[in-house]
Amino acid sequence: MDAKTVEAMVREALVDATVSVEGAGANYDITVVSDAFADMRAVRRQQTVYAAINQAIASGSIHAVNIRALTPAEWESEGA
Repeated sequence: MDAKTVEAMVREALVDATVSVEGAGANYDITVVSDAFADMRAVRRQQTVYAAINQAIASGSIHAVNIRALTPAEWESEGA
């Protein structure tokens, strides 16, 4: 699996999101910025992203992920 495939999986689940995926093989860093996260706690945000890639995790195509799930305001306040 490559980063573009992982990115497409997340974009399919969170259509309004800005998604960035780095990594290769089975290890990825995923950053997702979406208004959908506005009323969610951090754990729920991560669960939302995990749900998008769960099938790839279950199959072993993805082994390790680091997820940053932010609202646009949080993204801007980080200066990113």
